[in-house]
Amino acid sequence: MSAAGIDNKPTQRYRVALVGCGPRGRDHAKAFVKLTDRFELVAVCDRNPGNLEAFSRVLCIPATYTCAERMLSKERPEVLCFATRPQVRLELVQLGIQYGVTAIAFEKPMATSLAEARRIRDLCREAGVRAVVSHQHKYGCHWREVRAIIEAGQIGVLHTIHATAKGALLEYGTHLVDCMMFLNGGRRGRWVLGCVDGRNKLVDTHPSPDYVLGQIEFENGVRGIVECGVLAPDQPGENAFWMNAGAAAYGSEGCARVVVGSGWQAQTRSSRGVIRGPGGFDVDADQPAYIADLARWLDDPACVHPCSVETAYHGFELMMGICLSSLERRKISVPVDSAEPVIERLRREL
Repeated sequence: MSAAGIDNKPTQRYRVALVGCGPRGRDHAKAFVKLTDRFELVAVCDRNPGNLEAFSRVLCIPATYTCAERMLSKERPEVLCFATRPQVRLELVQLGIQYGVTAIAFEKPMATSLAEARRIRDLCREAGVRAVVSHQHKYGCHWREVRAIIEAGQIGVLHTIHATAKGALLEYGTHLVDCMMFLNGGRRGRWVLGCVDGRNKLVDTHPSPDYVLGQIEFENGVRGIVECGVLAPDQPGENAFWMNAGAAAYGSEGCARVVVGSGWQAQTRSSRGVIRGPGGFDVDADQPAYIADLARWLDDPACVHPCSVETAYHGFELMMGICLSSLERRKISVPVDSAEPVIERLRREL
């Protein structure tokens, strides 16, 4: 400690290697570059040399690779970040652990099957790797404002959260469930019930039914209703496809609502009408905040990241449970123990 009572210990800077130079890879890279006091992006990898060259030139990355294993073996980063198709998540997590990374940051969804997501979670547990999944929406100021309204009791006793998105299950569904848990103080689900419709998107890179409707009972008794896909309702006042999503929280004395692309509104026991506030999806603000929390977790194991792989696994489990419920026509208890590849079964049965 200094004479002023401030710890002058220098802040550690972590070396990062990134796989995937598409649009989401660029978002991650820009966040690491923005936080130069905490991270050094030393190398990037992509199978497409053209994408790789343009990406590295714009962001001034010193080393480029077309093979992830070669990059990890040579660079030995503390952090592996990847933004790839979900079908290769497990393979990259295994590579990161093999080459001794301390942390792994990757895109949602965790996987395309519950068994694979569980394997990723368990590998990270066993290796002591601090893994995070990019559910960065809840860093938005409008989500945080609505959570503060709920926690202050301004809508009374919370009883229902209804979340919707036009994006499909593996495109947007885990974001919705993650934000529902965020608004509900991090509570976990006890059981789920669901139905699905349509098989057109089951051949997509993010294979999903065209529409999913599910109900979740959380451990504090709050009910969650989640809808994602083509039949999901529009959010009033928002027409842009990826912004046409959000959640409404209902309490015994009022309600509060977030629209991803256009802020928040509420009617509380003391507001005497509807009150509104700003906000919107802002990757340039939300992604660096998500990455900054990774630095805090690396500094101190007690500062567990809000987007930890444990939390992400539970959200994925709830969504797969909803799909399993639709197939088996019954309530599914949590934890979901099934190792069945639900997406494959949907392809067969829908």
